[in-house]
Amino acid sequence: MHEPHHGHGATHVLSILSSFLVGLILVFVPWWPSFWDSNFLLPPHPTLRVILLSAFTRGAVSGLGLVNVLLALHDAKQLLIPPGDRT
Repeated sequence: MHEPHHGHGATHVLSILSSFLVGLILVFVPWWPSFWDSNFLLPPHPTLRVILLSAFTRGAVSGLGLVNVLLALHDAKQLLIPPGDRT
């Protein structure tokens, strides 16, 4: 038996790129006050505002972004390194 062929085309590259960019956005946006603190959806919901502006929530969103970035880098490594050279 042989390994199934994984597509290495433009769709795979675009998937990696989009995952990386979404991860970067999730890492930095919670700490960008002019964007995160000035959300027009929050004023009618004071409890939600308190939760979303907490350092815990910002850190959790940034952590998810970091996971996304790391997974994108892992996928890029798998795409670029031939199967026989992987360790």
